[in-house]
Amino acid sequence: MSRLRRMPRQQQPAARPARRRSYDQFCATARALDSVGDRWTLLIVRELLGGPRRYTDLHADLPGVSTDVLASRLKDMEQNGLAVRRRLPPPAPASVYELTERGHGLLPVLTALSGWGAHALEERRPTDAVRAHWFALPLLRALGALTHEGVVEVTLDEGEFHVRTGGGEPVGGVYGYGPAERPDVRLTLDAGLCLELGRGEVTLAEAVEDGRVQVSGDGPLAAEIRAE
Repeated sequence: MSRLRRMPRQQQPAARPARRRSYDQFCATARALDSVGDRWTLLIVRELLGGPRRYTDLHADLPGVSTDVLASRLKDMEQNGLAVRRRLPPPAPASVYELTERGHGLLPVLTALSGWGAHALEERRPTDAVRAHWFALPLLRALGALTHEGVVEVTLDEGEFHVRTGGGEPVGGVYGYGPAERPDVRLTLDAGLCLELGRGEVTLAEAVEDGRVQVSGDGPLAAEIRAE
């Protein structure tokens, strides 16, 4: 009986390393988009401008992103030097993502985009998700002219967030989620007014004078906002 000859196993080609996506243009704008031009990346930066976030928190505040895409974008951001992942000290068994100095450098980009995009927000669509802290960036345009440093707590119907101001631009953590631990001043207004302020249609001083912003608190920052 003849023996069946075993066919040689076909050799699989060696896996090639994934090619980094690039526009391959010697242009500063193109190089920037090589790092942040993918869908969701700048929105992840928006979330991390509020401080370190766990993966689950990022996923919760980015409605519509899949877990695979979020993980891929975070990995790309680490490779591009925009974000780092670090382990929280015990007893918290979790890791958080936070922006690097290079990542924080995107604040003016996000602020400009927010001011530009505010003109497209006329009415909220039934499918639109919303989070209170998404109004922090439009509001920063109005708060950027404040000269006194301090923490401003903002209350909207959608929730609360807080921002730090001083020296003509935000410093420190840019903004934070929820109420501040020790705010210097509290502002109560609505989301529509936040967008008007972001579009430059009204100033903070005008909104305070018209009673559209309620201001509570003492100290120099509160007095400046009240124009006292």
